[in-house]
Amino acid sequence: MSEPLRPGSEDIWRLVEDNAGAWDIAGEIPRTVLSQLGAAGVLCAEVHKQYGGLGLGSQESGRLTAHAGSLCSSVRSVMTSQGMAAWTVQRLGTADQRAVFLPQLTSGRLAAVAFSEPDAGSDLGAMTTELRFAGDAVIVDGSKTWITAAAYADLIVVIGKAGGEAAAVIVPTNAEGVIIEKVPHPMGCRAAGHARVRLDGVRLPASNVLGGTGLSLPFLVTTALAYGRMSVAWGCVGILRGCLGAVTEHARTRRQFGKPIAEHQLVSRRIAELYAAERVATAVCRQAGDCWESGSPDLVIATVLAKHVSATQAVRASASAMQIMASAGASDGHVVARAYRDAKLMEIIEGSSEICQLELARHALATGHGTARQEEAQ
Repeated sequence: MSEPLRPGSEDIWRLVEDNAGAWDIAGEIPRTVLSQLGAAGVLCAEVHKQYGGLGLGSQESGRLTAHAGSLCSSVRSVMTSQGMAAWTVQRLGTADQRAVFLPQLTSGRLAAVAFSEPDAGSDLGAMTTELRFAGDAVIVDGSKTWITAAAYADLIVVIGKAGGEAAAVIVPTNAEGVIIEKVPHPMGCRAAGHARVRLDGVRLPASNVLGGTGLSLPFLVTTALAYGRMSVAWGCVGILRGCLGAVTEHARTRRQFGKPIAEHQLVSRRIAELYAAERVATAVCRQAGDCWESGSPDLVIATVLAKHVSATQAVRASASAMQIMASAGASDGHVVARAYRDAKLMEIIEGSSEICQLELARHALATGHGTARQEEAQ
């Protein structure tokens, strides 16, 4: 299936594929590459065409995300970050804010979204980042940690509190009082630009606060995280596909005891499980994508399910792929070595596996068996 890319961007993806291992080792993606991807529209592909985006639907965007994830999870992580930022602006911003900020995100400028804090990871209600208004200005104070792509970002959508309510403000990284410190030596997605962000009395125009104040935290979090979870889920599909491609090629050509290792039953079993994991993850992502495109009331829970299942499958299957590859896949930068490390982070970011399980359990307890019976009746 051809990927929905702008003319000329095929060369960029070839560059990503050829250099993903080196970027992983170096812990950095060249800024020029990210800017090219941004200008090609693929970092936030669901932005409407009127703002310079590709205007893709959830399914097409998902296929593109999986493609990126199969090549380089660090690049895909930047896509997730940029997409979340753009989605938040698109959903919460006024018409004027959309007109100002979205074209920047489709023309090469880079963005991140800052939720997590040192003492408020999954417990977002414990955030202490504060927005204070002073006339036509807003002053931002706080500290954010492990913010994907912040090391590359020109703009950061900072989530905080204003008068007890939730708020989102767009902070240029060159504003006075913004301090960005790159996270040294992350275990996975090493080149994704994870960073700590400190905001010390950052003074900005009040017009940078998206949609004003008085937003409920659950609504704001759901708006941004739903997109991020969907992107991570498709990214995990990409991880699985990258592993499957590497493992099948290796198993066909690597010989042990007089025959290709693919003919050994225990190896074949692992390959079958890897293939099944990719198919299962793809299926739940497609189902969630259908919910997004139809506006189904099941959108949120379908997205949580997709993220949880895909991340879990990616962790298990990448470990199995490593076992098959053995020393051939154990070198830093190898696609399977990267997948093994990157997949584990996917069980943590955008809502840990435990948070996803709690949400799925609450949904199951609230609906009982009614959903299953209704589907059977159809």
